[in-house]
Amino acid sequence: MAAKIFLTIVGLIYMALAFWCALDPATTSEKIGLKIEGGTGKSEFLTVYGGLEFGLALILLVPLVKPEFTQFALLSCLLVHGSLAVFRTIGFFAFEEIGGFTYRLAIGEWAIFLISVALWFWAKNGSTT
Repeated sequence: MAAKIFLTIVGLIYMALAFWCALDPATTSEKIGLKIEGGTGKSEFLTVYGGLEFGLALILLVPLVKPEFTQFALLSCLLVHGSLAVFRTIGFFAFEEIGGFTYRLAIGEWAIFLISVALWFWAKNGSTT
């Protein structure tokens, strides 16, 4: 049950992010330091930020209608956020002038990753998800 609640919360966050990126790309791209130019840039931002976050939201929300997919969704969450946390951390060492919004993203990514790991091992040790 804890995993399903966690996945629902994270899934809803990603759904909101997908809509924010799709409906207000100027603000969202500015927050993360990207400059969108022309139709190609707008299309790419809509697809990668809006579409990918929407797809991730759907993966994380599937357990609401198909409980047997809870472990798959949790593993997906763990793998995606582990990757984000590692690459974000590398970026902190590789680049200068990183803004506060990026630090907040990193905190969220690491928190989601660590909670995913804890829930994964908790489920593997016989607790129900």
